[in-house]
Amino acid sequence: MQRREFSAGAAGVIATAALGLPGVALAQKKPEDGSDYKTLDKRVPAEAGGKIEVVEFFWYSCPHCNAFEPQLEAWSKKLPADVALRRVPVAFRDDFVPQQRLFYTLEAMNRLDDLHRKVFTAIHADKQSLNKEDQILAWAEKNGVDKAKFAETYNSFAVSTKARRATQLQDAFKVEGVPAMGIAGRWYTDGSMTGSMARALQVTDYLIAEARKSR
Repeated sequence: MQRREFSAGAAGVIATAALGLPGVALAQKKPEDGSDYKTLDKRVPAEAGGKIEVVEFFWYSCPHCNAFEPQLEAWSKKLPADVALRRVPVAFRDDFVPQQRLFYTLEAMNRLDDLHRKVFTAIHADKQSLNKEDQILAWAEKNGVDKAKFAETYNSFAVSTKARRATQLQDAFKVEGVPAMGIAGRWYTDGSMTGSMARALQVTDYLIAEARKSR
């Protein structure tokens, strides 16, 4: 989904990208800076210690992020030991923040493994609205999470800080739309640049190798 304009045309391009459909035929050539990815003007600090950090920027309500999730999960299971994947929820507008808080609340409560995909399912398959705190609290309770503990964590300083830092990170990577990938604090790519998110993952693999060479 494009940051500036969620137009039908842009959505169509990214939908194809997220699904990995052959909408744009791309030769399997060496990725090029400025077309397949871009090098950031300023390096972004990572949180992965000595590992090469890959950041996936997403939004729970984005249908293209939902479509991309199975691809990302399959790809992540094959990552080398020196690579760490980090998911970061974006907030292009203030009304995205509740879902940022949802993600970081699940993370703080150690419930991401079993509930992250269920958030996508609730929104895109079950057509539930999870844009406001009361809706999110009701969903959490329905899924077996202690409502009082969830609310306390959701409104905590720690979760607020993580949500704010997520927005700062998206701006540092100059995220244009979601889903998107940030690699090693140095590069950015997405489906609109590469033609498909399947190709974006190939570009990400290439950039991981480039980061490894320069370590």
